[in-house]
Amino acid sequence: MVLVAQFQAFADDDAEGAFATATPTLRESVGSPWRYLALIHGVYPMVYRPSSVTFYEPREDEGTVLQFLQITDDEGGSWFALFVLERQEDSTWRIAGCLVAENPWQAI
Repeated sequence: MVLVAQFQAFADDDAEGAFATATPTLRESVGSPWRYLALIHGVYPMVYRPSSVTFYEPREDEGTVLQFLQITDDEGGSWFALFVLERQEDSTWRIAGCLVAENPWQAI
């Protein structure tokens, strides 16, 4: 799965590997693998270095998949992430975007 490949690339600080998981449109807007890695590291540190990730069942609609995740960061914070995946002409899936919000329903 493309998200697993992206998380592995982040864990390895593999800018080119992480960049390859993005759609061509997203790659073009960011510009380079190192800028992509810096963007994720700076804006989405919980995605860049999660302590744990829980995948929920994806939802597909006309060539787009929404993948919902729950992420725990290294400080114990809980986050919701919604990834938009798009099928490419070669039938591979690439990441088109991500929304992240803090999980206000922390476990007691």
